[in-house]
Amino acid sequence: MNIERFRQLCLDLPGATEETPFGPDTLVFKVAGKIFAAADLETFASVNLKCDPEHAVELRETHAGIIPGHHMNKKHWNTVLTDGSVKDTLIKELLEHSYALVRASLPRKVQALLDA
Repeated sequence: MNIERFRQLCLDLPGATEETPFGPDTLVFKVAGKIFAAADLETFASVNLKCDPEHAVELRETHAGIIPGHHMNKKHWNTVLTDGSVKDTLIKELLEHSYALVRASLPRKVQALLDA
């Protein structure tokens, strides 16, 4: 997966926005102001994605390219390597899972606006 493809997958999600709140090297994707993905723009060696804690542990045990979230809450975030050790289809699934978790945490009113 490359940064352009990842960026497009993120922005295709309803209400998704991008910004660089941590400096020009880190691209962050949000829905309603809450982060669901982050990636380094320079190297795009990995992406940080939110994950259900039990599923996060399972993924880490079965995929060498999925580790506890770098610079994130390690219980709720995974760092997923983009070097080919994790298939693009799984990265897309994990991205959608991350978005769904963040979206579900939003007030129902905001979720309804995203559906409109």
